[in-house]
Amino acid sequence: MFIPLHFPLAMSKYENQITIFTDYLEEFPDTDELVWILGKQHLLKTEKSKLLSDISARLWFTYRRKFSPIGGTGPSSDAGWGCMLRCGQMMLAQALICRHLGRDWNWEKQKEQPKEYQRILQCFLDRKDCCYSIHQMAQMGVGEGKSIGEWFGPNTVAQVLKKLALFDEWNSLAVYVSMDNTVVIEDIKKMCCVLPVGADTADESPPASLTASNQSKGPSTMCPAWKPLLLIVPLRLGINQINPVYIEAFKGFFCKEEKDFDNWCSLVQKEILKENLRMFELVQKHPSHWPPFVPPAKPEVTTTGAEFIDSTEHLEDFDLEEDFEILSV
Repeated sequence: MFIPLHFPLAMSKYENQITIFTDYLEEFPDTDELVWILGKQHLLKTEKSKLLSDISARLWFTYRRKFSPIGGTGPSSDAGWGCMLRCGQMMLAQALICRHLGRDWNWEKQKEQPKEYQRILQCFLDRKDCCYSIHQMAQMGVGEGKSIGEWFGPNTVAQVLKKLALFDEWNSLAVYVSMDNTVVIEDIKKMCCVLPVGADTADESPPASLTASNQSKGPSTMCPAWKPLLLIVPLRLGINQINPVYIEAFKGFFCKEEKDFDNWCSLVQKEILKENLRMFELVQKHPSHWPPFVPPAKPEVTTTGAEFIDSTEHLEDFDLEEDFEILSV
C-alpha cells in the first residue's frame, strides 16, 4: 500500500504548511492487512496512529524554486528535471537518520529535535555550501556526463551520491553501487573495513580473516571497525510501473554494522534471490573479468565547486533565503 509522505521542514516558520496526518486516519481502509514502511511493519486496523507517526518521520524533498542559481548562472528551480535528485536525497537522508538516530526514531512536532537531526537536515538545504544540496548534486553530475538542469537516471544519482559521500566526514558513510546488477561481498568488505590507525594499507585486500567466508567463525574475525554502508542496487522493475512480482522483495538497504551486512547477505540468499525472482546477483568474490576493485577515495581537491559547512555554527552567518516557495505539482 502506498502512503503519502510529508516532510517536517527545517525551519519552524513553515510548520503551517505541514500536512496534519490525523486528517488521513479516516481514509485508511478497515482491514487486517499489514503495511510495511522501510522494513518496519504496522497492522493497519489497530495501529493507524503509529503508522502515521512513522510516516511523518520520513523526510520529503520535492521541487523548489527561487533558490540561488546553480553554479551562479544556472537554474534557480529544479521543477521538471530534479525529481530523481530529490529521490536520491530522500534515500540518503533516511540512511543518515538510521545512522545517527536509529530506525525507531520518530519526529514529534512539539518536541525539540536532536542536534543530529538538525544537522542532517542542513546537509540537504538548497544551498551551494551544503554537502548534499541540489547544487552539489547537479554540479557533481557534470562528471557523469549530465549538464546542469538535465534529468538524472537512478544510476547517475547513485554515482553522484557515492562521490559526494567521500567529502562528508561527519556522516562517514560508505556508498556502494552495484555493477551489472551484481553485489560483490568481497568488495563491500574491502570498502567498509576500517583498519586501525597505523596499519599497513599497501595491500588493497582486507585480511583473510575479514572476508565473508569466515563470518561464521566468531566475533574475532570481524573488521576492527565498520564504516556504515548504504547499498544501492539500481534496477528497472517494470516498464511504466513496478511489476507486482517484485513487490515482496523490494528493499532500500542500510547496514550500520558489519553484522547487519552479514545478516542481509543471508536474508537475500534465502528469501530474495529465488530461482524465479533473481532481481540481482550476490557473489562472494570479485568477478575475474571485471576491472580490479579500488575502494573510492576522496579526490585530491580542496572543493567540489562549493565550500562545505563543517559545523552547524557557521549556518548562522548565512541568509535563510526566506523568499523561496514550495511548488504544487
